[in-house]
Amino acid sequence: MMFVGDLASDPILDAARRALRQFPVEVADISLLARAENISFKVTDDSGKLYTLRLHRPAYHTLEELKSERLWTKALLQAGVHVPEPICARDGQDHVGVDVPQPGEHRHASLSRWVPGEPLMRLIRDGHPQGQLEMHFRKLGALIATMNNQATAWHPPAEFRRHALDADGLMGAQPFWGRFWERSDVSQGERALLLDARDQLHRIFTSYGKDASRYSVIHSDLHPGNALVCGDTLTAIDFDDVAWGWHMYDLAAALNQCQEMTGFGAFQAACLEGYRSVRSVRDEDLAMLPLFLLARDLAEIGWFAARPENATPSQMAAMKNFVVAQCRDFLGGRLTPFAVVQG
Repeated sequence: MMFVGDLASDPILDAARRALRQFPVEVADISLLARAENISFKVTDDSGKLYTLRLHRPAYHTLEELKSERLWTKALLQAGVHVPEPICARDGQDHVGVDVPQPGEHRHASLSRWVPGEPLMRLIRDGHPQGQLEMHFRKLGALIATMNNQATAWHPPAEFRRHALDADGLMGAQPFWGRFWERSDVSQGERALLLDARDQLHRIFTSYGKDASRYSVIHSDLHPGNALVCGDTLTAIDFDDVAWGWHMYDLAAALNQCQEMTGFGAFQAACLEGYRSVRSVRDEDLAMLPLFLLARDLAEIGWFAARPENATPSQMAAMKNFVVAQCRDFLGGRLTPFAVVQG
């Protein structure tokens, strides 16, 4: 993700300004925060209040699916969960449409109140003390558990529509994040290995089932880059990938980017400690966590293969090699169950 400043001649910025006219905000300043698949802006109104404007990527979610994302974030807010507060447009709708003449796109735009804080991943990379980081991971686990509790008890309205990260969505013939076994840098032997792992995981996840105690609406992407730390508060942001899925996958998404860090064992233990302080979890569910970590790893190499601009060639190769090694361990029966890790 690339962070850039305010580009006055940028047609995207012009589109953002036109979108903002449809919200009850008197804009004093707007600057481009992130230009990726979704384009985000920091907005300041004439009283100094801050907001985040998002121009959603075209052809990823339908308007109905975007509205469903807002339905859940509003329900989480009502349950006291720390998530961005949505701002409705002047007509009362959650989203407005805006045309971007170059490159000829129509995007949906949404506005929310600005969330202060630093991404947890930035604190990790800046070398904050291990004890502080473990405390944040305990809070991250508790936050995920609180969201899982809310979603388990929540009854979405009939119009709720989001994709499913179930056995097919994760490990089917057309997984949601792409056919990871077809990467251009995968050898014939590695391709066979990835397909074997995919097939076995698909069977395991199908057998695991979708009981409401383990499967509901989930964030599915609450990694340390999407958890903002502000004092004692941890806030979940970026609900773009909300899906139906397993609670253990939610935890896997929070942990997988840390797997090669020296503190991973402690981060994982702290995250699960925080989770279990809020929500009970059965041993058979915990035993699935390494498998969902592997599924997340496979999904990510598919995601990056379709978006090579997000990583260098050496980073892409390192990710692929790590996942191939994980698949070998899984197929060889050497993937360590969480219960053993906990000791």
